[in-house]
Amino acid sequence: MNRVSPPKVVVIGAGIAGAACARALADQGFDVQVVDKARGAGGRLATRRLEWLDGEGNRRMTRFDHGAPAFRADDPAFQQFLRTAFPPDALVQWSPAGPRGKRPSGDIGSQWLPAPDMPSLCRWLLRDFTATWSFPVDRIQKGPLGWQIEAAGATLAGHFDAVVLALPPAQAAPLIAAHRGDWAQSASPVPMQPRWTLMGVARSPVNGGIGDAGQPEDGPLGWVMRNDAKPGRESRPDEAHWVAHARPAWSLEHIEQPAAWVQAQMQAALQDWLGEPILWQHAVVHRWRYAMPPSAAAGASTDAPQRFWWDGALGLGVCGDFFGSTGVEGAWQSAQALFEAMRREAAFTPPASAT
Repeated sequence: MNRVSPPKVVVIGAGIAGAACARALADQGFDVQVVDKARGAGGRLATRRLEWLDGEGNRRMTRFDHGAPAFRADDPAFQQFLRTAFPPDALVQWSPAGPRGKRPSGDIGSQWLPAPDMPSLCRWLLRDFTATWSFPVDRIQKGPLGWQIEAAGATLAGHFDAVVLALPPAQAAPLIAAHRGDWAQSASPVPMQPRWTLMGVARSPVNGGIGDAGQPEDGPLGWVMRNDAKPGRESRPDEAHWVAHARPAWSLEHIEQPAAWVQAQMQAALQDWLGEPILWQHAVVHRWRYAMPPSAAAGASTDAPQRFWWDGALGLGVCGDFFGSTGVEGAWQSAQALFEAMRREAAFTPPASAT
């Protein structure tokens, strides 16, 4: 019995879009490898571990969900995916209470929360994959034997029949420019929104009416959350674990400011919003250059939104939430649509065994 090898695909980017696309392709029989510049999977589904000394000099470790705090699932297909693709204890639902017992602005409703941390969603999807971490791809090139992937002069072993880019548009554009200039021209101007994020541990506030999450009406802060109010996260009766996201416009205005200056501004804004002093024990800030896509993005239209790019002749695809459907759900929808396009193409359907 002779078996023709299935197509080899490399997925660049291990956030939810890359992880979901890689999982779907592998389940269909494709030979998939994953590459990411980070040390592990997750992308903006991120949890940061901080080590610090408390007031008694004890070494402590605390985790903060400093990327997407949680996510909605409105698409029935996405809901089905969440229910069937993960173990029962991998996801919990969370309905955060707003300030003074009210819902947060915008009524965010019930949210899905990966457990025990945000990246676990992507780690589970990629649990049995060949993955290369800390590999910041800066060039993709196609030769007679297929695609090759390079980072800082190093070449990923092997050749690939197809490349999937699951990256922010500013990072994808220079990689695809030599192969699909029209895609690069569409991706380059997509204004992904930056976001400064404050994470910190403080003594519990006297003000008990702040709830689990809220949106200040003005000032630098767009979202404020009690990380310790989330199911399955560390909680201590004498502590408040804060995560505060700055507004995109404020973040863009101050994107190159020193971290210490940004931290001081955000801590002061949080104190003003709470209306009482905050006794910080430890705090840091993180700069997301590509935190959120705009509401309308490259290729989007009201009649038939473009959810991905795929060139079967080249074996080149792009997916991600920047195509117009924001958030984790939008990233998954884009990845699923790209997978379906690749699966439909005869040239990229893994052949059956032949005797």
